[in-house]
Amino acid sequence: MFRRSEPVPFAFIAETDRFRSNVTPPPRERASAGQLAGRWLLGLTIVAGIVGSLVLGMPALSQNNLSTQHQQSQAADNR
Repeated sequence: MFRRSEPVPFAFIAETDRFRSNVTPPPRERASAGQLAGRWLLGLTIVAGIVGSLVLGMPALSQNNLSTQHQQSQAADNR
C-alpha cells in the first residue's frame, strides 16, 4: 500500500495554492449623490479645520513678535 510522506492537513494547504475560484464577486454599489456630497463636505471641513488652526496658531508660535513686544513694553515702563 502506498503511504503519504506528509500529513493530510499540509496536503490540503499545498492544494490551496493552485486553487482558482470561478465565482466572481458582486459588483460594488455606486455611491449616491448625497454620499458623494457628504464625503466632500467632510473632507473640506477637515481641511478647513487644519488651515484655520494653522492660521490662528502661527502668530502664537512666532518667537520674534513676543520677544520684541515684551522688550518694548519693558523699555516703555523704565522711562
